[in-house]
Amino acid sequence: MLCLGIEATAHTIGAGVVDGKCTVISNEMETYVPPEGGIHPREAANHHAARVLPVVESAMAKAGRSLSDIDLISFSQGPGLGPCLRTGATAARALAVSLGIPLVGVNHCIAHLEIGRGTTLAVDPVLLYVSGGNTQVIAYAGGRYRIFGETLDIGVGNLLDKFGRGLGIAFPAGPAIERMAEEYALSGPAASEDAGGPRIGPPLIQLPYSVKGMDIAFSGILTAAEVKKREGASIPALCFAMQETVFAMLVEVTERALAHAEKREVLLGGGVAANSRLRMMLGRMAADRGARMFCPEKRLCIDNGAMIAWLGILMHRAGFKMPVARSRIRQRFRTDEVEVVWRS
Repeated sequence: MLCLGIEATAHTIGAGVVDGKCTVISNEMETYVPPEGGIHPREAANHHAARVLPVVESAMAKAGRSLSDIDLISFSQGPGLGPCLRTGATAARALAVSLGIPLVGVNHCIAHLEIGRGTTLAVDPVLLYVSGGNTQVIAYAGGRYRIFGETLDIGVGNLLDKFGRGLGIAFPAGPAIERMAEEYALSGPAASEDAGGPRIGPPLIQLPYSVKGMDIAFSGILTAAEVKKREGASIPALCFAMQETVFAMLVEVTERALAHAEKREVLLGGGVAANSRLRMMLGRMAADRGARMFCPEKRLCIDNGAMIAWLGILMHRAGFKMPVARSRIRQRFRTDEVEVVWRS
């Protein structure tokens, strides 16, 4: 079976071709970058409408296949930005109807988890899902993917982009923040110059640590960082403090979910999963608990069509059917609304 997946939840328009063994045959994407500020949903949707056909054509060319070889079309049904979701769904419907093949709408968050399970050795992990619009700790229990903890305000990727805009960093801000934080961390003195001991990090600016049970909140830390900047704190020091504080919060709630769900695996997914410091901290926590940490390759962590295609295959195999009339997008499509019949 070959599935063409179309991703269009936010700033990325993506198309990927995946087979029934979770082999990613092609995975093409283009990202809308606003001239300034954050993403405007309508402008992003206009970008996607103009680029969806070239992206699909590129994915098919890279796969060395034609559309007549495709057995299934899947698309991001939600959650996400309404205008962007509608653009991707419209393209998917048009292709499915014109080719006379089944259509499947999938939950974007679960797609991140399943592509991780499909391309790594993870079997039954707790997923730390960190992206621009979403931050959730998810695990399988009782026939569904349950949300054990999540952000109470904004996603961690959104936090980093807003923080970066305040510092004059272009979108997406995450990579630049990571680079400056790493440079600042290496500026600390060695523990023992004679013994050649491990490095001691430089001073850590205190920012709010907002863990509320199993949930987390980011807006307060953003405000505090902006105040510190006005007070004269250096940008590298703020980047370092932001990462250390926020990632510690994420690791704490993930560790608690591991214990509560009695799992022995952690899976990292979403665009922020590309951050090497977060990977290091999560891996250290997992090792200390006797668990294993997994993370797909970076191109499968960011929003992409291949993950949408793979979840579409899993759902189709399990007997899921979606008439075109029932393929409306769902901006607030909750992870735990989906009955996970493919794992029954």
